[in-house]
Amino acid sequence: MSDVVEKTLTALPSLLSFDSQPGAAKLSSTSKLASLIRGITELTSKHEEEKLIQQELAAIKDQVSSPNTSMRQMKELMVRAIYCEMLGYKASFCYIHAIKLAQQGTALDKRVGYLAVALFLNESHELLLLLVNTVLKDLQSTNLIEVCMALTIVSQLFPKDMIPAILPLVEEKLTHPKEIIRRKAVLALYKFYLIAPNQVQHIHNKFRKALCDKDPGVMTASLHIYLQMIKENPERYKDLTDSFVTILKQVVGGKLPMDYNYHSVPSPWLQIQLLKILSLLGKDDQSTSEIMYEVLDESLRRAEMNHNITYAILYECVKCIYTIHPKHELLEKAAKCIGNFILSPKINLKYIGLKALTYVVQQDPKLALQHQMTIIECLDHADLIIKRETLELLFRITNGKNVTVIVEKLLEFLRTSKDDYTTIDLMGKVAEVAEKYAPDNKWFIGTMNTVFSLGGDLMQPDIPNNFLKLISEGFDDGEQDRMLRLFAVDSYVSLLQGEPERLPQRFLQVISWVLGEYSHLRDDLEPATVVRLLANVLDLKQASSETKSWVLLAMTKLCEGEAAKPVLQGVSETFCSSMDTVLRQRAQELQNLHLNPELWARVLPRDAFTEPLEVDSSLSFLDEYVSEALAAGAAPYKSPHQRQEELAQAKAVSMEPYSLSLPVSMSLSSLDGRQSPTLPSMSSGLSGDSTDHSHKAGTTTLKLDKVKRVWGREGYLAQRESAAVEVPGPVHSADQIEEVGITQNPTPPPVADQEKQQLASSLFVGLGSQTSSSLMGKSEPKHQRLRKKAKDPVSSSEISKQTSNSIIPPPNSLDNLLCNSNMDPKSHGVDLSACHVHKDNTLVLLVFISNSSNSDVQQFIVQVDSGDVEVSCLSESLIDELRCHHVEVCQYSLTAKRPSVHLEVSGLVSFNMPDRTPQTTHFSYKLPLPSFIRPLELSTEEYGTMWLAFSHDTKQNLTLVADVQDSLRATLDVLERKLHLHVVAVIGMEGIVACRLLRDQLCLMHCRVHGGTLAVWLRSSVPDLPDCLLYHCQRVLQEV
Repeated sequence: MSDVVEKTLTALPSLLSFDSQPGAAKLSSTSKLASLIRGITELTSKHEEEKLIQQELAAIKDQVSSPNTSMRQMKELMVRAIYCEMLGYKASFCYIHAIKLAQQGTALDKRVGYLAVALFLNESHELLLLLVNTVLKDLQSTNLIEVCMALTIVSQLFPKDMIPAILPLVEEKLTHPKEIIRRKAVLALYKFYLIAPNQVQHIHNKFRKALCDKDPGVMTASLHIYLQMIKENPERYKDLTDSFVTILKQVVGGKLPMDYNYHSVPSPWLQIQLLKILSLLGKDDQSTSEIMYEVLDESLRRAEMNHNITYAILYECVKCIYTIHPKHELLEKAAKCIGNFILSPKINLKYIGLKALTYVVQQDPKLALQHQMTIIECLDHADLIIKRETLELLFRITNGKNVTVIVEKLLEFLRTSKDDYTTIDLMGKVAEVAEKYAPDNKWFIGTMNTVFSLGGDLMQPDIPNNFLKLISEGFDDGEQDRMLRLFAVDSYVSLLQGEPERLPQRFLQVISWVLGEYSHLRDDLEPATVVRLLANVLDLKQASSETKSWVLLAMTKLCEGEAAKPVLQGVSETFCSSMDTVLRQRAQELQNLHLNPELWARVLPRDAFTEPLEVDSSLSFLDEYVSEALAAGAAPYKSPHQRQEELAQAKAVSMEPYSLSLPVSMSLSSLDGRQSPTLPSMSSGLSGDSTDHSHKAGTTTLKLDKVKRVWGREGYLAQRESAAVEVPGPVHSADQIEEVGITQNPTPPPVADQEKQQLASSLFVGLGSQTSSSLMGKSEPKHQRLRKKAKDPVSSSEISKQTSNSIIPPPNSLDNLLCNSNMDPKSHGVDLSACHVHKDNTLVLLVFISNSSNSDVQQFIVQVDSGDVEVSCLSESLIDELRCHHVEVCQYSLTAKRPSVHLEVSGLVSFNMPDRTPQTTHFSYKLPLPSFIRPLELSTEEYGTMWLAFSHDTKQNLTLVADVQDSLRATLDVLERKLHLHVVAVIGMEGIVACRLLRDQLCLMHCRVHGGTLAVWLRSSVPDLPDCLLYHCQRVLQEV
């Protein structure tokens, strides 16, 4: 009893001390870390920071070594040590204490210990051995938290030589009743497979069980392993295609719990992972690909939400569709998806479109033809990432016909590039296409000279090496080889006679080698002249030792002749006493050889380059040396490619933010202290944000209010306007007739437009003119669109007779209404033309068929269809007989199925000529979206209710109508008149507008004058309607 009393009295002071201030210890530990952080942030120099951290580390070292330090204090010390390590200061004395903390204490203590170990140590650290027993013990624990921590540290730190010790225990966890343990076990095995695949070969069947696990998290974790295994051997896992397709169907169908949704998108990262797997399984395999067609179509159809994550899904869908065995319908939908991306005004989407198109053109280069002008505009884009991806696309479509233009664009970008990575990448691309598609020797030498001059010393060694190898080996034609070398010699002599100090070191080395080998091919060039030019290079201050070595070697090859001996003697004497051993050796060789012509002729024969060389490519003479080095612990050789990959993986992630993605109509201001006024969000995910943004006063931006915008959502506006000009027809009461076609005397396009079109024709020549799937989902016909026809002899009275039963009064002149179709010239005078008429609840398409021949046409059938528009016939489409010099009219009611900037109607016409010969022709007719827009009359209360109910939106700043007293009212009047909108109300500097797309697809617009622009916010229940309507608003206001 006395012992118990004694122990109680001994422990009582500490208990009383703890109870007297229950929060004292916690407050103290927290304040120490907070004071450290506060103290560092208040410092003004790096030296002060180092001094403070060293003091902190000394204090931590004293405390962790003290036997009186409690577990709570040890936790706090570990956190402070972690913070010091994050700042770049070593706290190696804490490593062993972190391992001790992970080995003992409560779950919270072990958690801090494991965290510190994961941050302090790496896979090759020697202290990691001390953690093995702790991990083995925790893997067998009944505490779920300890098991989870052990599995986490295993998947992060354990090297391949420790895997056998823990693999059985990790394998057991695949059948654990708790799903979080099974998921972490799968991820640990995934790490094992990456670093030591042979050690987990025996448990592949258990991976299949994980794929069928009832928990979606475990199944998702197993996909990482399968993606890696399928990359290495797709044939082995073809039998799992049905399983992957079934999983993707369930995911796309929303069968997983709501917890896996992201912005209402079901498991987007899981979808992306599955699409990658399916693309690997279906590549070059028709039977496997056929299993995927349905689910890919469903994925494309459902991924229509206006959010970044759905764009990622669409991008992977497109890549998968173009990787597996092709199906025409899917290819058309994928091409249309790419087109929507490329034509988007948002920079991120445009980049995705270019990235997808770059991938697609490897399968079918002709697809790039559909967006020639868009790609040309991207070459001048303000965003460097867009410009660089466009150049990558051009590189992919390079051929022998367009190589000169594409190389010129690549070099133009190379001249202005300040990024080393971009410079290195572009130099390799230019060198590759120049070598592969060079039209002639002169162009090739000139292009490579530009590459060497611009690239400087940043270029990879293989570029000059491959160039010199090509010069040396030549072609099969001896005369071609001689001309190539002569061009090189002439070029390099001219460069050395100019300003050699401006040339990069690598270029000087190339010049030296070529002149040393082939300057004798030029009859009028004396060796002494070349020697003097090379001697001038040696005198350059910036010439490196390596360059001087190349020059001395070249001069050694030019020792013949008495005229060069004084120069050679002076050079050899100068460098014989050099501190550089290589230069001293080259100088000794030069001195001995130029004094002994016979030895020189024997050592360096003139035509030695024509003799085949026997090369021991395996370098067998080094085998003994390599074996000894490896036995002594030297690292095995790694190719440059492997070293570059390891270097890229070891690089830290760049944390610098990207430039702001500004709206199309706004100026791009720099980010160094300046901001653009009124920067509305372009993301639908920020629909709750206001278009107003406060900024500092005095900001300076580039004013572009009065500058005509020639770039829009559908591409290059000016070019499109010249191709299809809308000419408003006569107004009949409330109905308005609009025509689409080329005017009688079209205005010639501006000079800038002609230059862009010429550039497009030069860039995309050689890609083929065959009909291919358009990027917007249509096949491009070889013939022209509807165009204006010449005067027709049919009188207006005859037209009136034919159209007496029409829904509108006949036009006064046939030429104002008709335009030629793209019918075959053999149609013997049968022509098509069309116009459309606005009605309150529909749009009426009138197709006019005129027979200007002297013969009657029998059995005339017109069929009209469209994927974008719902078509219903209002008149008889079968015409038994079309008499000579007569006109018939077919009427169709059109309503839009889904919004698009332009909607297209296509048709087929068939008829019999008088000799019973059947004739068939196709036609197409493009309609702008405003043709389908009608005013929507609402009260302000109804407007507010609808506004809150709509979820799809977009924001943008538009140009106000200038030089008027009430610019808001004038701007809304223009939009109301041109786009058939309804202005619900105008209150002060704000206005609300409503419209509907036939049929019953509603869109609302909120406008506010801010900073000299009109900030608009469009909302709709239809995903693409706000973006499409915004495009036409921009276009209308630019034309005012």
